[in-house]
Amino acid sequence: MPDAPPPLSTIRELKAREGSNGQAFTSLLVIRKLALKTASNGNPFFSADLGDRSGSFGCTIFNDSPAFELMKSAGEGAVVRVEGKIDYYQGRLSPKLSKIVVLSESELGAPGLLDNIIELAPENADDLWREFAGYIEAMKHPELKATVQLVFSEIGDLFRWVPAAVSMHHAYRHGLLEHTVHMARACKVLLPLYPEVHADLAMAGILLHDTGKTIEYEGTLATKRSRRGILQGHVVLGYQLVRKAGKTVKLDDGLLERLEHVVLSHQGEPEWGAAVYAATPEAVFVSMIDNLDAKMGMVQRALRQAGETDEFSERLPGLSSQLLTRPIT
Repeated sequence: MPDAPPPLSTIRELKAREGSNGQAFTSLLVIRKLALKTASNGNPFFSADLGDRSGSFGCTIFNDSPAFELMKSAGEGAVVRVEGKIDYYQGRLSPKLSKIVVLSESELGAPGLLDNIIELAPENADDLWREFAGYIEAMKHPELKATVQLVFSEIGDLFRWVPAAVSMHHAYRHGLLEHTVHMARACKVLLPLYPEVHADLAMAGILLHDTGKTIEYEGTLATKRSRRGILQGHVVLGYQLVRKAGKTVKLDDGLLERLEHVVLSHQGEPEWGAAVYAATPEAVFVSMIDNLDAKMGMVQRALRQAGETDEFSERLPGLSSQLLTRPIT
């Protein structure tokens, strides 16, 4: 009888193997990012990010590796069975891969296979969508409500599953829906503290602020920016969606201008992607809630992916720090 295939290790399991340099492993992963670069000696190499539902790791694949051409032909979004040895670079897991096998369409259809690879929002997507629809239904201003409804009649299906980012926060399936619902929850709780903020305008701004990401991002198993996403970005794309809908439902010009401003300024700082600084009560309110939930989303994901023995996460670029993941006892 042929030898049984080696057991598959998840990313979480690989990261839990402390002091295991050189230990062989086999994993089933999706290629999330793949960038061809050139070393100082002129030789090409791949900088790759591979992951499953439990986490991800980065690694380097040089052109003399047998995995190089296989990685090149697989491309981003492919599901691969990888073999390699555990290694670290600057304190991070960065395995040396020796073999890559791309799974066929029939293999991808195996029951439960993709469930172990695709990272999902921890909350049920159907429940999130029902809650999201409830925030629209609760709006009292008829034209603001109609503007929001019209936008989501166009992009609703995409909005339900697209991630909120490629890597920074809520970067998984249904992540944008989760992020937006979390912001709406915060909005509802905080509004009584700030009577200067127009409640329906703020809620409309929150529900619409990232709608451009449904156009900016593309891909089923790995997320990348589309042509329009690269050339225009989600802030401008969202502004276009909102302006078109607002004009169609004949939203008052002054309110439409303020709603557009919320979308254009929600990133907070120009270096973070904002077209302008927030300059209305609602825009300041929305940008602050967006920043809060983005950062807490990074915290929540790091805590979910932490191993039982981990004290700190890897460095989180969005927080400019590692995160203490050991719970309070």
